[in-house]
Amino acid sequence: MSSAPGHPALARRLGTLDATVIGVGSMVGAGVFVAFAPAAAHAGPWLPAALLLAAVVAWCNATSTAQLAAVHPASGGTYLYANRQLGPWPGFVAGWGFVTGKTASAAAMSLTFGLYAAELLGAGDAGARLLAVVAVLGLTAVNLGGVSRTARLTKLLVVPVLAVLLAVTVLLHTVPGPAAGSAPGWEGSGWGVLPAAGTLFFAFAGYARVATLGEEVRDPARTIPRAVLGALALTLLLYAALGLGLLRFLGVDRLAAATAPLLAVVEHAGWSAGATTAGAVLVTVAAALATLGALLALVAGISRTVLAMARQRDLPGPLGAVSQRHRAPWAAELAVAGVVVVLVLAGDVRTVIGFSSFGVLVYYALANLSALTLTERPGWAPRAVNALGLAGCLLLAFTLPAVSVLTMLGVFAVGLTGRALALSRRR
Repeated sequence: MSSAPGHPALARRLGTLDATVIGVGSMVGAGVFVAFAPAAAHAGPWLPAALLLAAVVAWCNATSTAQLAAVHPASGGTYLYANRQLGPWPGFVAGWGFVTGKTASAAAMSLTFGLYAAELLGAGDAGARLLAVVAVLGLTAVNLGGVSRTARLTKLLVVPVLAVLLAVTVLLHTVPGPAAGSAPGWEGSGWGVLPAAGTLFFAFAGYARVATLGEEVRDPARTIPRAVLGALALTLLLYAALGLGLLRFLGVDRLAAATAPLLAVVEHAGWSAGATTAGAVLVTVAAALATLGALLALVAGISRTVLAMARQRDLPGPLGAVSQRHRAPWAAELAVAGVVVVLVLAGDVRTVIGFSSFGVLVYYALANLSALTLTERPGWAPRAVNALGLAGCLLLAFTLPAVSVLTMLGVFAVGLTGRALALSRRR
């Protein structure tokens, strides 16, 4: 089934390469430029263990998502899967967690872009927010042109970002940094691995973005698993090299205190003033482009989930409108962009990582639970992987900072109450 009965289907235009690029572009965004510092503050020298734990949970989630997407190749991701495998209420929880958590994340990413771009242009806070709004509106215009345009622009954005990140990785492992020969002064405990892994999960989130575009993928039973798992494998290798290099080069204390760890690397590389300035500009541009790439794919993924929820009347029906020319969910795209703009004008980039991580971990917990119910499964996806992913998601979700957990539990309560009231009015 490609779409809900009575609703126009989206066009299948994405091949394996395009889908993999969208997955990589979704992950290598704002997270890789900011998440290592707060994770190091939690885990200290145990940062590699936190990264490994986040990667294991992400791999289990990606495996479950790939299984489900091959069986249910329609837009909506885990909202759709949980609806079909577990029932409408678990499906709503998954969709609501994704839409609310990721909309906040989209606002953080766009504001991150605005801050980096404002630094380059010498603009202040107001300029940063204006640039963020312009980015949201511009990327929404691209998405309204159809998923092929989204894939093409993601390629253009992700290639220079990967080049810069690879160059920084080489620097981290070949040049002596300020931490050379010094012992870390961190005084935390190994228990910090759990909240650190939950924080780093923010940097991995995006590997299954192509599953939310399942209705637009050619040969989804083969393409989606390859794209999801391939994108995660490539990103994991890059993150492992970056994380180990940052610890080696900066040390625990400097890394934990850095607001922009990759800029801190350039500042401590021992270069001349001119070379340091050029390196800082290059990293800043890469961060801005990475954030744009992740934001582009993220807004596309959120809008497809909104589309699926509107089709099932879990969100207002008009949000399910699809343009005849480009086969894009224009109403959902515009609604998501509007909410993101409001959050950009009112929010703070530092407050949403934990909120987003909790909502998305609940989303993937339901993906693993849904995959557990599948009767037919490929050999690369045993039930043990689904069970491990479910347990890992719940563990990381409820060991996040208490304010993040309580805030998102309140958001879930609002959504469930609203759905219950809507259902009562239909009777």
